[in-house]
Amino acid sequence: MGEKQRTLPDLRRELARADEEILDAWARREEITAAVGRLKEAEDAPIHDARQEERVVERARAGARRRNLPEGLAAELARLVMRSSLARQEQARLRARRQGAGRKALVIGGAGRMGRWFAAFLGEQGFRVAVADPGIGGDADGERDGERDGERDGERDGERDGEGRFRDWTEAPDDFDLTVVAAPLAVTADLLPEIAAAGRRGLVFDIGSVKTPLRPGLEEMARRGVSAASVHPMFGPDTLALHRRHVLVMEAGSPAAADAAAELFSGTMAEVLRLPLAAHDPLIAYVLGLSHAANLAFLTAVRESGEHAPRLARLSSVTFDRQMATAAAVARENPHLYFEIQRSNPHGDGALRSLAAAVRRLADLVRAGDEDAFVSLMREGRDYLTARS
Repeated sequence: MGEKQRTLPDLRRELARADEEILDAWARREEITAAVGRLKEAEDAPIHDARQEERVVERARAGARRRNLPEGLAAELARLVMRSSLARQEQARLRARRQGAGRKALVIGGAGRMGRWFAAFLGEQGFRVAVADPGIGGDADGERDGERDGERDGERDGERDGEGRFRDWTEAPDDFDLTVVAAPLAVTADLLPEIAAAGRRGLVFDIGSVKTPLRPGLEEMARRGVSAASVHPMFGPDTLALHRRHVLVMEAGSPAAADAAAELFSGTMAEVLRLPLAAHDPLIAYVLGLSHAANLAFLTAVRESGEHAPRLARLSSVTFDRQMATAAAVARENPHLYFEIQRSNPHGDGALRSLAAAVRRLADLVRAGDEDAFVSLMREGRDYLTARS
Protein backbone atom coordinates (compact mmCIF):
# COMPACT_ATOMS: atom_id res chain seq x y z
CA MET A 1 0.00 0.00 0.00
CA GLY A 2 1.17 3.52 -0.73
CA GLU A 3 1.96 6.11 1.88
CA LYS A 4 -1.12 7.61 3.48
CA GLN A 5 -1.80 11.06 2.10
CA ARG A 6 -1.29 13.73 4.74
CA THR A 7 -4.22 15.96 5.52
CA LEU A 8 -4.13 19.67 6.30
CA PRO A 9 -4.38 18.98 10.08
CA ASP A 10 -1.48 16.50 9.72
CA LEU A 11 0.66 19.13 8.02
CA ARG A 12 -0.21 21.73 10.60
CA ARG A 13 0.84 19.37 13.38
CA GLU A 14 4.16 18.86 11.57
CA LEU A 15 4.57 22.62 11.32
CA ALA A 16 3.91 22.95 15.05
CA ARG A 17 6.62 20.36 15.77
CA ALA A 18 9.02 22.19 13.46
CA ASP A 19 8.28 25.45 15.30
CA GLU A 20 9.02 23.74 18.62
CA GLU A 21 12.33 22.50 17.20
CA ILE A 22 13.22 26.06 16.19
CA LEU A 23 12.49 27.28 19.71
CA ASP A 24 14.50 24.39 21.21
CA ALA A 25 17.45 25.35 18.98
CA TRP A 26 17.09 28.98 20.04
CA ALA A 27 17.08 27.96 23.72
CA ARG A 28 20.24 25.86 23.18
CA ARG A 29 21.86 28.81 21.47
CA GLU A 30 20.98 31.09 24.39
CA GLU A 31 22.65 28.66 26.80
CA ILE A 32 25.81 28.66 24.70
CA THR A 33 25.88 32.45 24.36
CA ALA A 34 25.40 32.76 28.13
CA ALA A 35 28.58 30.72 28.57
CA VAL A 36 30.28 32.93 25.98
CA GLY A 37 29.20 35.97 27.97
CA ARG A 38 30.71 34.57 31.18
CA LEU A 39 34.04 34.01 29.41
CA LYS A 40 33.96 37.55 28.00
CA GLU A 41 33.34 38.91 31.48
CA ALA A 42 36.19 36.85 32.95
CA GLU A 43 38.52 38.15 30.24
CA ASP A 44 37.08 41.69 30.42
CA ALA A 45 36.31 41.46 26.71
CA PRO A 46 33.64 43.61 25.02
CA ILE A 47 30.19 42.07 24.81
CA HIS A 48 29.75 42.99 21.17
CA ASP A 49 32.21 41.81 18.53
CA ALA A 50 31.38 43.40 15.17
CA ARG A 51 33.54 40.99 13.18
CA GLN A 52 31.97 37.97 14.82
CA GLU A 53 28.52 39.41 14.17
CA GLU A 54 29.30 39.70 10.46
CA ARG A 55 30.63 36.13 10.43
CA VAL A 56 27.38 34.88 11.96
CA VAL A 57 25.32 36.84 9.44
CA GLU A 58 27.38 35.54 6.50
CA ARG A 59 27.08 32.00 7.87
CA ALA A 60 23.31 32.44 7.96
CA ARG A 61 23.31 33.73 4.38
CA ALA A 62 25.44 30.79 3.20
CA GLY A 63 23.23 28.30 5.01
CA ALA A 64 20.16 29.84 3.44
CA ARG A 65 21.70 29.56 -0.03
CA ARG A 66 22.40 25.87 0.48
CA ARG A 67 18.79 25.31 1.53
CA ASN A 68 17.27 27.52 -1.17
CA LEU A 69 15.94 29.95 1.43
CA PRO A 70 15.87 33.79 1.25
CA GLU A 71 19.31 35.08 2.24
CA GLY A 72 18.03 38.48 3.40
CA LEU A 73 15.49 36.91 5.71
CA ALA A 74 18.15 34.56 7.11
CA ALA A 75 20.43 37.52 7.81
CA GLU A 76 17.59 39.41 9.49
CA LEU A 77 16.75 36.38 11.62
CA ALA A 78 20.41 35.98 12.64
CA ARG A 79 20.61 39.62 13.72
CA LEU A 80 17.38 39.32 15.69
CA VAL A 81 18.61 36.23 17.55
CA MET A 82 21.97 37.88 18.23
CA ARG A 83 20.22 40.95 19.62
CA SER A 84 18.44 38.73 22.13
CA SER A 85 21.73 37.08 23.09
CA LEU A 86 23.52 40.42 23.47
CA ALA A 87 20.75 41.68 25.73
CA ARG A 88 21.06 38.66 28.00
CA GLN A 89 24.85 38.99 28.10
CA GLU A 90 24.58 42.68 28.94
CA GLN A 91 22.17 42.10 31.80
CA ALA A 92 24.30 39.21 33.09
CA ARG A 93 27.37 41.44 33.07
CA LEU A 94 25.60 44.17 35.02
CA ARG A 95 24.49 41.62 37.61
CA ALA A 96 27.96 40.07 37.82
CA ARG A 97 29.75 43.40 38.31
CA ARG A 98 27.27 44.62 40.93
CA GLN A 99 28.75 48.07 40.93
CA GLY A 100 25.69 49.26 42.82
CA ALA A 101 26.10 46.71 45.62
CA GLY A 102 25.74 48.32 49.02
CA ARG A 103 24.37 51.52 47.52
CA LYS A 104 20.89 53.00 47.37
CA ALA A 105 19.14 54.79 44.50
CA LEU A 106 15.98 56.88 44.34
CA VAL A 107 14.09 57.25 41.05
CA ILE A 108 11.81 60.28 41.07
CA GLY A 109 9.09 59.60 38.53
CA GLY A 110 9.73 55.91 38.95
CA ALA A 111 6.16 54.86 38.15
CA GLY A 112 6.47 56.27 34.63
CA ARG A 113 7.85 54.25 31.76
CA MET A 114 11.38 55.66 31.67
CA GLY A 115 11.43 55.71 35.45
CA ARG A 116 10.61 52.02 35.53
CA TRP A 117 13.38 51.38 33.01
CA PHE A 118 15.95 53.09 35.24
CA ALA A 119 14.65 51.38 38.37
CA ALA A 120 15.16 47.98 36.72
CA PHE A 121 18.50 48.99 35.20
CA LEU A 122 19.87 50.13 38.54
CA GLY A 123 18.43 47.07 40.25
CA GLU A 124 20.38 44.84 37.86
CA GLN A 125 23.54 46.55 39.09
CA GLY A 126 22.76 45.74 42.69
CA PHE A 127 21.39 49.10 43.83
CA ARG A 128 18.63 49.02 46.39
CA VAL A 129 16.06 51.08 44.52
CA ALA A 130 13.31 53.28 45.91
CA VAL A 131 10.66 54.98 43.79
CA ALA A 132 8.99 58.34 44.34
CA ASP A 133 5.99 59.16 42.18
CA PRO A 134 2.52 60.67 42.70
CA GLY A 135 1.12 57.75 40.69
CA ILE A 136 2.15 55.21 43.30
CA GLY A 137 -0.88 53.76 44.96
CA GLY A 138 -3.11 54.76 42.06
CA ASP A 139 -3.24 54.27 38.32
CA ALA A 140 0.12 55.58 37.18
CA ASP A 141 -0.07 57.03 33.71
CA GLY A 142 2.31 55.00 31.59
CA GLU A 143 3.03 58.04 29.44
CA ARG A 144 3.72 60.52 32.21
CA ASP A 145 7.47 60.52 31.81
CA GLY A 146 7.14 59.82 28.13
CA GLU A 147 9.46 58.08 25.74
CA ARG A 148 12.97 58.66 24.63
CA ASP A 149 13.82 58.38 20.97
CA GLY A 150 14.58 54.89 19.73
CA GLU A 151 13.37 51.47 18.84
CA ARG A 152 11.08 49.44 21.09
CA ASP A 153 12.81 46.16 21.81
CA GLY A 154 11.04 44.62 24.76
CA GLU A 155 11.22 45.27 28.48
CA ARG A 156 14.11 45.06 30.88
CA ASP A 157 13.47 42.22 33.29
CA GLY A 158 15.98 43.09 35.98
CA GLU A 159 15.02 42.32 39.53
CA ARG A 160 15.64 44.90 42.21
CA ASP A 161 15.71 45.06 45.95
CA GLY A 162 13.14 47.65 47.02
CA GLU A 163 13.95 50.51 49.38
CA GLY A 164 10.48 51.96 49.56
CA ARG A 165 7.77 53.61 47.50
CA PHE A 166 6.84 57.25 48.09
CA ARG A 167 4.21 59.50 46.56
CA ASP A 168 6.48 62.53 47.06
CA TRP A 169 10.28 62.55 46.88
CA THR A 170 10.45 64.76 49.99
CA GLU A 171 9.07 61.83 51.98
CA ALA A 172 12.15 59.76 51.12
CA PRO A 173 15.12 59.94 53.50
CA ASP A 174 18.17 61.85 52.32
CA ASP A 175 20.48 58.86 52.43
CA PHE A 176 20.61 57.83 48.77
CA ASP A 177 23.85 57.50 46.85
CA LEU A 178 22.05 58.29 43.60
CA THR A 179 18.89 60.16 42.64
CA VAL A 180 17.53 59.96 39.10
CA VAL A 181 14.91 62.53 38.09
CA ALA A 182 12.75 60.79 35.46
CA ALA A 183 9.72 63.08 35.68
CA PRO A 184 8.10 64.98 32.79
CA LEU A 185 10.15 67.90 31.51
CA ALA A 186 8.07 70.69 33.07
CA VAL A 187 7.92 68.83 36.39
CA THR A 188 11.67 68.24 36.31
CA ALA A 189 12.25 71.96 35.75
CA ASP A 190 10.35 72.65 38.99
CA LEU A 191 11.95 69.78 40.92
CA LEU A 192 15.61 70.59 40.32
CA PRO A 193 15.59 73.91 42.26
CA GLU A 194 13.77 72.16 45.09
CA ILE A 195 16.38 69.42 45.16
CA ALA A 196 19.07 72.12 45.14
CA ALA A 197 17.43 73.96 48.06
CA ALA A 198 17.25 70.68 50.00
CA GLY A 199 20.98 70.14 49.45
CA ARG A 200 20.34 66.57 48.37
CA ARG A 201 23.23 64.23 49.05
CA GLY A 202 24.70 61.79 46.55
CA LEU A 203 24.76 62.01 42.77
CA VAL A 204 21.70 63.62 41.16
CA PHE A 205 20.92 63.66 37.45
CA ASP A 206 17.95 64.32 35.20
CA ILE A 207 17.14 62.49 31.96
CA GLY A 208 15.31 65.31 30.16
CA SER A 209 15.12 65.37 26.35
CA VAL A 210 15.59 69.16 26.30
CA LYS A 211 18.00 70.92 28.63
CA THR A 212 17.25 74.65 28.30
CA PRO A 213 14.29 74.57 30.76
CA LEU A 214 16.43 72.60 33.20
CA ARG A 215 19.54 74.79 33.18
CA PRO A 216 18.41 77.15 35.99
CA GLY A 217 17.84 74.19 38.31
CA LEU A 218 21.10 72.52 37.30
CA GLU A 219 23.00 75.78 37.83
CA GLU A 220 21.35 76.21 41.24
CA MET A 221 22.43 72.72 42.26
CA ALA A 222 25.98 73.56 41.18
CA ARG A 223 25.90 76.77 43.25
CA ARG A 224 24.71 74.86 46.32
CA GLY A 225 27.33 72.15 45.94
CA VAL A 226 24.98 69.33 44.93
CA SER A 227 26.78 66.63 42.96
CA ALA A 228 24.74 67.01 39.77
CA ALA A 229 24.94 66.00 36.13
CA SER A 230 22.55 65.85 33.21
CA VAL A 231 21.89 62.73 31.15
CA HIS A 232 19.91 62.06 27.98
CA PRO A 233 19.35 58.38 27.13
CA MET A 234 18.80 58.27 23.37
CA PHE A 235 16.44 55.32 23.44
CA GLY A 236 12.93 54.43 24.54
CA PRO A 237 11.68 52.84 27.75
CA ASP A 238 11.16 49.45 26.10
CA THR A 239 14.76 49.16 24.92
CA LEU A 240 16.31 45.94 26.11
CA ALA A 241 19.91 45.80 24.88
CA LEU A 242 21.96 49.00 24.64
CA HIS A 243 23.87 47.77 21.61
CA ARG A 244 24.14 50.68 19.13
CA ARG A 245 22.39 52.98 21.59
CA HIS A 246 23.79 56.29 22.83
CA VAL A 247 23.76 58.00 26.19
CA LEU A 248 24.56 61.70 26.33
CA VAL A 249 26.20 62.92 29.54
CA MET A 250 26.71 66.61 30.33
CA GLU A 251 28.48 68.33 33.19
CA ALA A 252 26.45 70.56 35.47
CA GLY A 253 29.26 72.12 37.45
CA SER A 254 30.93 68.89 38.58
CA PRO A 255 33.16 66.82 36.24
CA ALA A 256 33.27 64.10 38.90
CA ALA A 257 29.47 63.88 38.93
CA ALA A 258 29.39 63.53 35.13
CA ASP A 259 32.05 60.82 35.37
CA ALA A 260 29.96 58.95 37.94
CA ALA A 261 26.84 59.19 35.78
CA ALA A 262 28.73 57.87 32.76
CA GLU A 263 30.17 55.02 34.83
CA LEU A 264 26.69 53.63 35.39
CA PHE A 265 26.68 52.54 31.74
CA SER A 266 30.21 51.12 31.71
CA GLY A 267 28.97 47.53 31.85
CA THR A 268 26.68 48.01 28.87
CA MET A 269 27.17 48.22 25.12
CA ALA A 270 25.94 51.82 25.02
CA GLU A 271 28.22 54.49 23.60
CA VAL A 272 28.47 57.27 26.16
CA LEU A 273 29.03 60.68 24.57
CA ARG A 274 30.15 63.67 26.64
CA LEU A 275 28.78 67.04 25.54
CA PRO A 276 28.86 70.57 26.93
CA LEU A 277 25.43 71.33 28.31
CA ALA A 278 25.03 74.28 25.94
CA ALA A 279 25.66 72.05 22.90
CA HIS A 280 22.83 69.64 23.67
CA ASP A 281 19.71 71.47 22.51
CA PRO A 282 21.04 72.76 19.15
CA LEU A 283 21.92 69.17 18.21
CA ILE A 284 18.73 67.64 19.59
CA ALA A 285 16.67 70.13 17.58
CA TYR A 286 17.72 68.12 14.53
CA VAL A 287 18.24 64.63 15.97
CA LEU A 288 14.81 64.54 17.62
CA GLY A 289 12.88 67.67 16.64
CA LEU A 290 13.49 67.52 12.90
CA SER A 291 13.07 63.75 12.61
CA HIS A 292 9.84 63.79 14.61
CA ALA A 293 8.48 66.70 12.56
CA ALA A 294 9.37 65.11 9.21
CA ASN A 295 7.55 61.91 10.15
CA LEU A 296 4.52 63.75 11.48
CA ALA A 297 4.41 65.89 8.32
CA PHE A 298 4.56 62.76 6.15
CA LEU A 299 1.79 61.08 8.13
CA THR A 300 -0.35 64.24 8.05
CA ALA A 301 0.05 64.55 4.27
CA VAL A 302 -0.94 60.91 3.79
CA ARG A 303 -3.90 61.22 6.16
CA GLU A 304 -5.15 64.39 4.47
CA SER A 305 -4.73 62.93 0.98
CA GLY A 306 -8.22 61.47 1.13
CA GLU A 307 -6.89 57.98 0.43
CA HIS A 308 -7.61 55.27 2.98
CA ALA A 309 -4.65 53.56 4.60
CA PRO A 310 -5.65 49.99 3.57
CA ARG A 311 -5.77 51.01 -0.10
CA LEU A 312 -2.37 52.72 0.12
CA ALA A 313 -0.95 49.66 1.86
CA ARG A 314 -2.02 47.43 -1.02
CA LEU A 315 -0.32 49.73 -3.54
CA SER A 316 2.71 50.59 -1.43
CA SER A 317 6.39 50.38 -2.30
CA VAL A 318 9.31 49.38 -0.12
CA THR A 319 10.17 53.05 0.51
CA PHE A 320 6.57 53.90 1.40
CA ASP A 321 6.30 50.93 3.75
CA ARG A 322 9.52 51.86 5.56
CA GLN A 323 8.52 55.50 5.90
CA MET A 324 5.04 54.57 7.05
CA ALA A 325 6.43 52.18 9.66
CA THR A 326 8.70 54.91 11.05
CA ALA A 327 5.93 57.49 11.01
CA ALA A 328 3.55 55.06 12.69
CA ALA A 329 6.09 54.43 15.47
CA VAL A 330 6.36 58.19 16.05
CA ALA A 331 2.56 58.55 16.08
CA ARG A 332 2.29 55.93 18.83
CA GLU A 333 4.53 57.90 21.17
CA ASN A 334 3.41 60.33 23.85
CA PRO A 335 2.19 63.43 21.97
CA HIS A 336 2.59 65.65 25.03
CA LEU A 337 6.26 64.77 25.34
CA TYR A 338 6.81 65.26 21.62
CA PHE A 339 5.21 68.69 21.82
CA GLU A 340 7.49 69.51 24.74
CA ILE A 341 10.52 68.50 22.67
CA GLN A 342 9.40 70.86 19.89
CA ARG A 343 8.20 73.75 22.05
CA SER A 344 10.75 73.77 24.87
CA ASN A 345 13.84 73.70 22.67
CA PRO A 346 14.75 77.27 21.68
CA HIS A 347 16.59 75.89 18.65
CA GLY A 348 13.66 73.82 17.46
CA ASP A 349 12.11 76.55 15.35
CA GLY A 350 15.25 76.75 13.23
CA ALA A 351 15.03 73.02 12.46
CA LEU A 352 11.35 73.35 11.52
CA ARG A 353 12.16 76.30 9.27
CA SER A 354 14.84 74.21 7.56
CA LEU A 355 12.32 71.43 6.97
CA ALA A 356 9.74 73.83 5.54
CA ALA A 357 12.36 75.45 3.29
CA ALA A 358 13.54 72.06 2.02
CA VAL A 359 9.97 71.03 1.12
CA ARG A 360 9.38 74.36 -0.66
CA ARG A 361 12.63 74.00 -2.58
CA LEU A 362 11.74 70.48 -3.70
CA ALA A 363 8.25 71.55 -4.74
CA ASP A 364 9.65 74.50 -6.71
CA LEU A 365 12.09 72.26 -8.59
CA VAL A 366 9.36 69.82 -9.57
CA ARG A 367 6.95 72.57 -10.65
CA ALA A 368 9.69 74.23 -12.72
CA GLY A 369 10.62 70.94 -14.37
CA ASP A 370 14.25 71.49 -13.35
CA GLU A 371 15.58 67.96 -13.64
CA ASP A 372 19.23 68.99 -13.32
CA ALA A 373 18.60 70.72 -10.00
CA PHE A 374 16.52 67.79 -8.77
CA VAL A 375 19.28 65.32 -9.66
CA SER A 376 21.85 67.58 -8.00
CA LEU A 377 19.72 67.71 -4.85
CA MET A 378 19.60 63.91 -4.63
CA ARG A 379 23.32 63.58 -5.32
CA GLU A 380 24.18 66.16 -2.69
CA GLY A 381 22.14 64.18 -0.18
CA ARG A 382 23.89 60.96 -1.17
CA ASP A 383 27.30 62.61 -0.85
CA TYR A 384 26.37 63.98 2.57
CA LEU A 385 25.39 60.51 3.78
CA THR A 386 28.55 58.97 2.32
CA ALA A 387 30.72 61.50 4.16
CA ARG A 388 28.74 60.87 7.37
CA SER A 389 29.23 57.11 7.36
